[in-house]
Amino acid sequence: MKIRSKIIIYSLAVFSFTGFVSCKDAAENGDAHTAENEAHEDEGHEEEEGHGEEAMLTQQQYDALNMEIDSLKQRSMSGYVEVNGQLEVPPQNEATVTSVIGANVVDIKVIEGDKIQKGQILAYISHPEIVRMQTEFFNASNQLNFQEKEFNRQEKLYDAGVGSGETFQRAEAELQNAKGRLQGLRSQLQLLNVNPENVLNGNMTERIPVRSPIEGAVEGVNVKTGQFVQAQDAMFEIINTEHVHADLMVFEKDISKVEVGQTVVFRVESLPGTELEARIISVGQSFEEGPKAVHVHAEIDNKPDNLIPGMYVNGRIMVDETRMRALPQDAIGQDGDKSYAFRAEREGEGWSFKPVEITTGAGDEEWVAVNFLGDMESTDLFAYNNAYYLMAQMKKGEGGHSH
Repeated sequence: MKIRSKIIIYSLAVFSFTGFVSCKDAAENGDAHTAENEAHEDEGHEEEEGHGEEAMLTQQQYDALNMEIDSLKQRSMSGYVEVNGQLEVPPQNEATVTSVIGANVVDIKVIEGDKIQKGQILAYISHPEIVRMQTEFFNASNQLNFQEKEFNRQEKLYDAGVGSGETFQRAEAELQNAKGRLQGLRSQLQLLNVNPENVLNGNMTERIPVRSPIEGAVEGVNVKTGQFVQAQDAMFEIINTEHVHADLMVFEKDISKVEVGQTVVFRVESLPGTELEARIISVGQSFEEGPKAVHVHAEIDNKPDNLIPGMYVNGRIMVDETRMRALPQDAIGQDGDKSYAFRAEREGEGWSFKPVEITTGAGDEEWVAVNFLGDMESTDLFAYNNAYYLMAQMKKGEGGHSH
């Protein structure tokens, strides 16, 4: 009985010691596991903070979003007058081409849109009257030669005292008449674009060219082959858009603020998203009725090639030349009460956009003045659109690595 009791006591002692060791190991292992987890969470937190400092876009995302990046620009952001109007060209840069004589169109050399030079042939016309005028010029030249010889003969007789003064004076008058008639016919041929010297050499033409009086482009062709045109009929419309400018309407209440030399910022429907600049070159001195407004003309800076007279213009005249840094509205992201712009940098095969805190100032429907809390280099590039998306991408990066 005593032996059995000792065995039980010994077994309990062994079990207690083993349990104590197992619990100690478990506690140590548990502490180690907890420390490992904490270290892993700290590492994940560091990753989270690192990704939250920028928004990354692949080149495919960049292209799909039509991202626009550019350096910071100086713009006039306050003190402007809203205007509208249309594009026009000065009267000396438009031409209506007519024939100087009634004739039939026998050949057309251009179509609408063709670029042409001053003096270039647009068409040929033909009519019997053209041949008759050349014949008259040729005969008048021969008549002048005869009258010159007759005058010289009568002059010698008169000087020798064997000719009458009346005959000599008649010869002199007829010579002057022949000269005048020849010169008149010469001028008519020149108006018809016929070379008089060719006619004198016996080279008469049955058709004559119709030439462009200015350089430009053919805006309209108003004739057909075989058609008879009168001298006053408009055959072609030519326009030179090199000097196309903005013709703006300024209302009476604003005209006192407008003057020559001010900047105009405007847009045209054919160039969506493109802002053009012009400089006022003249201000009208009389009002148009209905609505009561004054014409203001502005010369366009660095004008594109595809501006066409008649295009609608909507813009602003900058009456206060306060210039400051500005970004498009779509380039500014909000996070609470803070505003951010995104500095763009190429990073490997993609793009990195890092938020830069800013404060905003005066603005209009599309642009807003900005001040940076830190110094920016003139070479720094910034996103000009999709700030809302970039802000969302950045926040997505912040939340995507939590454990």
